[in-house]
Amino acid sequence: MPHLPDVVLWSIPAFVLLTVVEIVSYRLHPDEDAAGYGTKDTATSVTMGVGSIGFDLLWKIPVVAIWTALYELTPLRVPVLWWTIPLMLLAQDFFYYWSHRGHHVVRVLWACHVVHHSSRRFNLSTALRQPWTSLTVWPFYLPLILCGVHPAALAFCSSVNLVYQFWVHTERVGKLPRAVEYVLNTPSHHRVHHASQGGYLDRNFGGILIVWDRLFGSFMPETERPVYGLTKNITTHNPLRVATHEYAALARDLRAARTWGDRAGHLLRGPGWQPPAPEPTTLPTARTGPAEPPAHPATALGGTTPEGPA
Repeated sequence: MPHLPDVVLWSIPAFVLLTVVEIVSYRLHPDEDAAGYGTKDTATSVTMGVGSIGFDLLWKIPVVAIWTALYELTPLRVPVLWWTIPLMLLAQDFFYYWSHRGHHVVRVLWACHVVHHSSRRFNLSTALRQPWTSLTVWPFYLPLILCGVHPAALAFCSSVNLVYQFWVHTERVGKLPRAVEYVLNTPSHHRVHHASQGGYLDRNFGGILIVWDRLFGSFMPETERPVYGLTKNITTHNPLRVATHEYAALARDLRAARTWGDRAGHLLRGPGWQPPAPEPTTLPTARTGPAEPPAHPATALGGTTPEGPA
C-alpha cells in the first residue's frame, strides 16, 4: 500500500491563514460590488466543512471496501512512481469533471452537491461549505480502480484536487494571464460556476483543469458580474437544514408524483424538472361535441335498444 500524505489535513493551517488574510483585506480595502463576508454565513460554511470531515470518514468505510475489492479483482496495476502520479492526477481530474457535471444535472446527485452552492457570498470560506452526503461520488472513479490505480493513490489525487480548488473561491483575484486562464480552473472561471443567472448556470465544472469544459462544451467565460447562490435560495443558516434541504424537497416531489415515470424524472432529471401538467378533460358541449342521437323509445321504459341493453 503506497504511503502518501494526507494533503487536506496538512493544508488546514493554510486554509485558516488565507481566509483570515482575505477577511482583513475586505476590512482594509472594501469592495462595494463584492459580497465579502457575513458572520452567520461564514460560521455555516466552516461548520459544514468540519462536519463533512466526520461524515466523509463514515462514508469511506463502504467505499474503501468496494474499491479495495475491485482493485484485488483486476489484474491491472499502476505503480505509484514520480512519473505516474501526474498521470493519475490528470485522469482523476477528468473523472472529477464528469462527477461534478453529473452532480449538477441529476437531481438526486444535486441534492448532495447543492450544499456547496447554497451561499449567496463567494469567498474562501465558501470552499469549506462541503456536503455531508458525499456517498454519491465514488461510482464515477470506478474506471480508475479497474485500471489498476490503488485506492490510496486515488484518495491522494482527490485530496490534491480538493486542495487546489480552495484558492479559486475568491473575488479578490481578477483574471489571470490568458495562458493560465486557458488551461487551469481560476477564480474567474469558478465565479461563473457559482453564479445563478441564465447563461452561467451549469458551466465550468473543471477541478484543476478548465480544458475539459472547453472540450465538452460546458465552458463559459466571465463577462457580467455573477450573482451567487441558487435559483431558489434558502434562508436558513442551520447546518442540518443546509445539508438536507434538497433531499426534503425531493421527498415532497416524490410523494406528490402521480406516476412512476414522474418519480423517475424527479430523481434522474435536472433539478428544475417538473412533470408535464395533465391535459384538462372537457365534456362535449353543444358547440364542440358530437350531437347525441335521440333516445330509443324503449330506453325511457327501461327496455332494450336494438343494439343491446339500454
